[in-house]
Amino acid sequence: MIEYKFSKLLAGIAALGLAGGPIALQAQAANPLNIPDDVALLGEGDPNVRTATAVVNGSVITGTDIEQRVALLLGASGNQLTPEQLQAARMQILRNLIDETLQIQAATAQEMPVTEQEVDAQYAEIAQRNNQSIEGMNQALTAMGSSPASLKRQLRAEIAWQRLLSRNVAPFINVSREEVTDVLARMEADRGTVEYRIGEIFLSATPANREAVLQNAQRIVEQLQRGADFSVYARQFSEASTAAAGGDLGFVRLDTLPTEMATVARDMEPGQLVGPFEIPGGFEIVYLIDRRQVGMPDPRNAILSLKQISISFAPGTTEAQAAARVEQFNTAIQGMRGCGDAERVASEINAEVVTNDGMRVAQLPEQLQPTILGLQVGQATPPFGSLEDGVRVLLLCGRDDPQTDGGPNFDRIMNQIEDDRIAKRAQRYLRDLRNDAYIEYN
Repeated sequence: MIEYKFSKLLAGIAALGLAGGPIALQAQAANPLNIPDDVALLGEGDPNVRTATAVVNGSVITGTDIEQRVALLLGASGNQLTPEQLQAARMQILRNLIDETLQIQAATAQEMPVTEQEVDAQYAEIAQRNNQSIEGMNQALTAMGSSPASLKRQLRAEIAWQRLLSRNVAPFINVSREEVTDVLARMEADRGTVEYRIGEIFLSATPANREAVLQNAQRIVEQLQRGADFSVYARQFSEASTAAAGGDLGFVRLDTLPTEMATVARDMEPGQLVGPFEIPGGFEIVYLIDRRQVGMPDPRNAILSLKQISISFAPGTTEAQAAARVEQFNTAIQGMRGCGDAERVASEINAEVVTNDGMRVAQLPEQLQPTILGLQVGQATPPFGSLEDGVRVLLLCGRDDPQTDGGPNFDRIMNQIEDDRIAKRAQRYLRDLRNDAYIEYN
């Protein structure tokens, strides 16, 4: 896995941030390659160089640029995209490549160019975070059908955009003490109420294109249900302001959401995906990431001391033989006298014991969390597993319950409000760059 911190780039090689934009190339019967009549060669007429898909203020975006980004998307979806989804992805990718180009150009025009050394430093940091050498990451990207240059272009655009926002937007954002105080007062009043951390993919629709947008949303949901990364698809397809954050709304109260969205989220469980459903202006796909009570300690943050006792099955073991082995295992566990007796019991039934003294409840599979939270020290979960993976139990040997941290402080709330306003101004800034750009499509 390759992961990195930039907002428009994704965590994991298979989930690297993708760029895009809607330009559909329509081949005509008389001209199956859709080659313009007035061909203008860009630079030398080298047949090994792709012709441009778009020229943005003189900067070329080629078909190769698009296909290398498509390769990243295919990695994220497990190569399960339909031809229609691939076409939609290419259109989206072109739009984001245009945005990247505009961001880089704007930074250069304002004498804030991004150097090769800066890009290389960020690239090296990504490799280090993933325990890879730079050469190893180069090979991984190439094997996917992408390239280091494609990722570095994204990095360059992200650095450039952050510089532009730091100079042209952030200094003009003002948040008063009264605003922050009001938010803190409301949060104190809301202590104990439930907040929902929601991921969203919003697709705008009009009466004219409603059915086409709905079909596209349904195709996205199909891919997500097959295991595609939600944040990848949110960055790629969502038209909400949360797209750059992988669709993550953060923790919100239901009364701050559109009625239709709040109604759906209220009945969801963490890890559940719902949609598409219609809201004013388009369609929503939502994923419930987490849920918490405001200002209250989250029991899932408790630190556990656990012992895992497990048995495995030799190849060729029949179901009847496995059932007898599990029965022996379960009987031995029930007769165990606390954590100090685990090693003795394990040796008698040829089981393995693994100790972990620093695991949070939230790190365990969701279906195990309620069971663990209901255990007393010295008690074990029911056996779980399969013939292929073996059978195990978790024995609770200690638990440090979380303490209330007092909730967000003044500075944190002020930063959150500032970040929200910067994000909204950034959208308008990018829209202005698009409106002023001279773009040619081939």
